[in-house]
Amino acid sequence: MDDAAASFANLFYEENAFGIFLLVTIILGGGAAWLAGRAVAATWRPWWQVMSYALILGLAVRFIHFSLFNGTLLSLHYYLVDSALCMAFGFLGFRAARVGQMIAQYHWLNAPAGPLRWRRKPR
Repeated sequence: MDDAAASFANLFYEENAFGIFLLVTIILGGGAAWLAGRAVAATWRPWWQVMSYALILGLAVRFIHFSLFNGTLLSLHYYLVDSALCMAFGFLGFRAARVGQMIAQYHWLNAPAGPLRWRRKPR
């Protein structure tokens, strides 16, 4: 890997393997964040609560990197990367669940306008 690609890769993950980042941060952390976002939406709580759960999940993802793959536990940079990705997946899960709720609960008023949007039905 050349220097430019290596420095770009170091922005997102510290291990020498992209597969570890993909498994732990994207699949495990992102999947848990998606489910947390759906749970927040399912209980009709506000969107900003997803952020607090994502920050906690960022700690869990950082601990998995540390305990299983000898990553750095107390790294602000990688914690922020992990938390930001968890927030992104959490907000996507929240929005997807909220669209389903708005269409199911208010089917006479709203219609689907894509996987992450709804629109008002014309009169």
